[in-house]
Amino acid sequence: MQQITNTILMVRPIAFRMNEQTAVNNYYQQEIDDLKPKTVQSKAQQEFDAYVEKLRGIGVNVVIIQDTEEPDTPDSIFPNNWISFHQSGNIGVYPMFAENRRLERREDVLEVLEAQGFQINNVIDYTSAEEEDVFLEGTGSMALDKINRKAYCALSPRADETLFIEFCEDFEYSPIVFTANQTVDGKRKAIYHTNVMMCLAETFAVICLESIDDKKERENVKKHLKDDGKELIVITEKQVENFAGNMLQVKGANDEPYLVMSESAYTSLTESQIQAIEKHCKILYSNIETIETCGGGSARCMMAEVFLPKK
Repeated sequence: MQQITNTILMVRPIAFRMNEQTAVNNYYQQEIDDLKPKTVQSKAQQEFDAYVEKLRGIGVNVVIIQDTEEPDTPDSIFPNNWISFHQSGNIGVYPMFAENRRLERREDVLEVLEAQGFQINNVIDYTSAEEEDVFLEGTGSMALDKINRKAYCALSPRADETLFIEFCEDFEYSPIVFTANQTVDGKRKAIYHTNVMMCLAETFAVICLESIDDKKERENVKKHLKDDGKELIVITEKQVENFAGNMLQVKGANDEPYLVMSESAYTSLTESQIQAIEKHCKILYSNIETIETCGGGSARCMMAEVFLPKK
């Protein structure tokens, strides 16, 4: 088993904008009032292309899927929420909270990967849960420790506990469930995705412990991470607002590990946090400010990891 991969699938946006359907519980999204929709889309594409160039520059194999004009999918740039690719050759397809995000699911993505020599054995489809208003948004809702077979899930309107446990049974993970909150207008509200407040790398974890209000839950998460030998690099809620939890470790050329994040995440880190990360791997960051502001997601959300075996 491996924790990180060299192959990443990304979707190049064609009609990116702030998605009004996800803004109801993603408190990071904001309108950019003085920008026309065409300008927002154009800036998002420029940020996407520069980000891909940086990833390819360190030797990451980026598979790009072009978004389509129809149907209307403003969040297609975040594919990790609807699909995940596993070393077993199995694929997970997930139920999405926002109705217009369900339109992002595309069969041709599998054809593209098969054409590149990847083997797909089985598709495990959880999307019928949408009929019951039950959701689990892929590796947004779950942080997977593939080596130790543990899955971490911060429960929210987009992460249902029963469905999460079903996923863990299907994909052979031990479930670790907790609630992570953020302060919105003076109230504690659930963080919409686990991968906003924690990132699991090979030998360390970046995590916002103060978002886990329940002491028992917080200690349980810490214990699991420490028992598995991971150094904890603890970030603040303010840093989470700058997407410092939304990072992903990838393999570059010669299996060199890199921690990938946005420029806003990087600039929010302290010198000692950067040094702690760089003991384990190099850092790569890119400016994706428009995508973060309008989309309410960051560097990790844009990358769907491909662990499928080769044919």
